[in-house]
Amino acid sequence: MSPRDVIVIGGGPAGSTVATFLREAGKSVLVLEREHFPRFHIGESLLPYNTRLFREMGILDGVRALGSVRKLGARFTTSNGERSTRVRFSDGHFNEEGESFQVERAPFDAMLLRHAEAKGAEILEGVRVSDYAIERDHVRVITDKGTHEARFLIDATGVANFTGRREGLSKIHPTLRKVAIFGHFQDVPLPEGEEAGDIVIVRLQREWAWLIPLPEGRVSVGIVSDRSAVSGADPSAHFEGVVASSTYLRGILGRSRRMGELRVLTDYSYRNRTFASERLLRVGDAAGFIDPIFSSGVYLAMLSGRDGARAVISALERNRPMVPAMRRYGKRLGAQMNRYQKLIELFHTRPFIELLFEEESPFRLRCAVNSLLAGRLDVPWAVRWRLRLFYFLVRVQARFGLVPPLPLSG
Repeated sequence: MSPRDVIVIGGGPAGSTVATFLREAGKSVLVLEREHFPRFHIGESLLPYNTRLFREMGILDGVRALGSVRKLGARFTTSNGERSTRVRFSDGHFNEEGESFQVERAPFDAMLLRHAEAKGAEILEGVRVSDYAIERDHVRVITDKGTHEARFLIDATGVANFTGRREGLSKIHPTLRKVAIFGHFQDVPLPEGEEAGDIVIVRLQREWAWLIPLPEGRVSVGIVSDRSAVSGADPSAHFEGVVASSTYLRGILGRSRRMGELRVLTDYSYRNRTFASERLLRVGDAAGFIDPIFSSGVYLAMLSGRDGARAVISALERNRPMVPAMRRYGKRLGAQMNRYQKLIELFHTRPFIELLFEEESPFRLRCAVNSLLAGRLDVPWAVRWRLRLFYFLVRVQARFGLVPPLPLSG
């Protein structure tokens, strides 16, 4: 029996997307997923440019049918709630997509996987991959339920980063050593009207928090802290302590009800040194993950899934283990991750927040930041020079205080 064209390890958004695009090109695909869908997952806030991918895949109506919350912007607020600013995606000037969704990941991810299956991908759930081998003319994947062969292997295992860890390629970000503690809550009072679907990001002295409105009145709430601040502490106690330290969080979570236990992610900011090698490609979080703050995770997962599929299709059609398209894929994904990493590193500094809270300048600098927040990664020169100027002003703010200091505690 001839080997399949591609084996994909992992059935999350990256794996489902890559399988869908491979099948649309007529390639045979086997997806191996260790869990049974639907399953809980964090990362519920999507970017506007995700919507473009949904249209391309023909699933936009399916996303809406999940009861997804319409997301038009993001609100940033200080710990005491006295200062806030809103980013409305359609006001971005440079944005071509003005809205997105907040989704519950369990049904969303299951929908993506079933879509890939409907396209003809073979899906095996509840299968654990234990090893793999890259041979001269094929790959071999060993699982607890048998061995499979294919011409190419795509790693979509998320932060488990199966092949990257096996090959010693993973590198933890030196300054983004964070811990996220999160859960779902009920009865959380959030804005109404147009802002009802906004993600709310609360900037504290040393931490930041997210609040994401979900279907059926649930709200995803997370606290992100430095690893050193949480080390040795009980996660629930740390979560409650951070909430107690913030006037804003105390006010909106004071009468809420937590649904289930809190969950914890540690040291999630990392990147592999390479994303492509002979007969092997890494997509989504298996290539690297930066930080949840600007909701880039699902978008980069699906974008890399589409682009990774195209690169592997090129290799399959040329019958080569490595082609220029795969190298270009790695270079492009690295550049996309760099754009978000720069923004995220600056977000954790006070000067960045102080400038972000200011009104729009005549040069439309906030519009440039807005375009990146929306997911526009094909950055034109009109956006690039504005981003560079904004980042330069952040450095100036740190030294000379262009605008008044912003209180981040209380």
